[in-house]
Amino acid sequence: MKRRKIGKYVLAVTVGASLLLPQISTVRAETTSQYTVPPKHELRAAWIASVTNIDWPSATGLSVMQQKSEFIKLLDDVEKMGMNSVVVQIKPTADAFYPSQYGPWSKYLTGTQGKDPGYDPLAFMVEEAHKRNIEFHAWFNPYRITMPRTALGDATLEDLNSLAESHPARKHPEWVIPYGKQLYFDPGIPEARQFIIDGIMEVVKKYDIDAVHLDDYFYPYRIAGKEFPDQATYVKYGEHLFANKDDWRRDNVNQFVKEVHESIKKEKSYVKFGISPFGVWRNIANDPTGSNTTAGQTNFDDLFADTREWINKEYVDYITPQIYWNIGFEPASYDILANWWTKEVQGKNVDLYIGQADYKINANNEAWALPDELPNQIALNRSIPEIKGSMHFSIKDLNNNPLGIKDRLSQDVYKTKALIPSMPWIDDQAPKKPKFEGAKKSSEGIKLTINNHSSDKDTAYFVVYRFDGMNKVNIEDARNILTTIRKSDSGKTTYLDTTADQSKDYTYVITAVDRIHNESKESKQFKVKGNKK
Repeated sequence: MKRRKIGKYVLAVTVGASLLLPQISTVRAETTSQYTVPPKHELRAAWIASVTNIDWPSATGLSVMQQKSEFIKLLDDVEKMGMNSVVVQIKPTADAFYPSQYGPWSKYLTGTQGKDPGYDPLAFMVEEAHKRNIEFHAWFNPYRITMPRTALGDATLEDLNSLAESHPARKHPEWVIPYGKQLYFDPGIPEARQFIIDGIMEVVKKYDIDAVHLDDYFYPYRIAGKEFPDQATYVKYGEHLFANKDDWRRDNVNQFVKEVHESIKKEKSYVKFGISPFGVWRNIANDPTGSNTTAGQTNFDDLFADTREWINKEYVDYITPQIYWNIGFEPASYDILANWWTKEVQGKNVDLYIGQADYKINANNEAWALPDELPNQIALNRSIPEIKGSMHFSIKDLNNNPLGIKDRLSQDVYKTKALIPSMPWIDDQAPKKPKFEGAKKSSEGIKLTINNHSSDKDTAYFVVYRFDGMNKVNIEDARNILTTIRKSDSGKTTYLDTTADQSKDYTYVITAVDRIHNESKESKQFKVKGNKK
């Protein structure tokens, strides 16, 4: 998810890729950013990138306390912006943000690849996210071994010597391909693919993650005039099966995606699997069923990532195309692509989220100098039932608050809380309703108590609804969600409502929700009378 400038526009492509999209004048979006009825169910996620210390940690070599403090601050920021999920990069360059048998400690922690940071960052991050009832998606880059070298010239196998001695690429140089200024695992070698899958499954087995997430890096983005040098691999593994090398490459990626999905579901059926591909599958010029776009590179033809195959065969639980262009951008317009992807998922057990280009918001960027551009994109998403939410790239850009977007999210777009959409194909059984024991007023607020002993074992968290007055209203209205609370490990889960006006009457209702976000029926009501003067 690197950025590269081409003309005035920044595209979500890796170094060396060439989309060659022409410049055009900005077309103003007509969609309104005001929402009369906010959605009750909507995924709202922020990407937190670790590669080159984009988002976290902010620099290498920070103390354990500094790293933890920074991450907690990011979670607080996510929560304040009304979001409910984070997508955290835990394996950026065939390394790890956790003790692993399949890769050395990441250099983005300590500055030295293979050096133990003194704690388990992944265990810490998952625990802290869940404390706040924020869903944790573990983000892997499957094939990338190194970032672009700074020295002149292209990468060579000699660059393996710069990696930690324990790095799997040094142990298996026969799996490695230099391309441009980077090293990659060869996606055509079955043993390399299985090694990567085993590395993903190590995390699924050991950590309480909610989802496995892959981004747009499969085969590398094409470099003009340079072919990915996998002819020998093709001759060995694919030539007898596929007359066309590109078809073989696509099959390699398809098999990888399929096997990741099957492995996850066999181990923990509730762990979701999602991919965030480049925003264009194929241009209409190359395929009449492709999108009305003119992108210079596409998933199918250049990255050998056949997203349509994954959706049709339901190899993923969600797909998040990176639609990193503004509404009205002629070569690849946001609205055209949002509608194209919507048609792809119709009738499939695959949720559609959109990757939002928060990093482009800039008063000096003609197309993205309109404060309403991103809110209008989200309004468009909400007008399409198949679009279940957004992922924002990235948290650092949001925190910079360009054109006030962070304030806009917290005060308008995401002002009301939202629950993450459920996935009934994984599980459609809601927990039984919780035993709400009472709401008791004190000088500090109103304390709510839930009996955990009577709670369904599948309950992951509770939703607290608060209504003005002594009559309960519709819990389907998201504006009545006060908060969500992770289920306590003790006998009771409690919550202190410090926002209540002591002079007002309130009615409280609570529901139980499992980790796939199936919601129970509401509990009995508790009414609290205000102090009358």
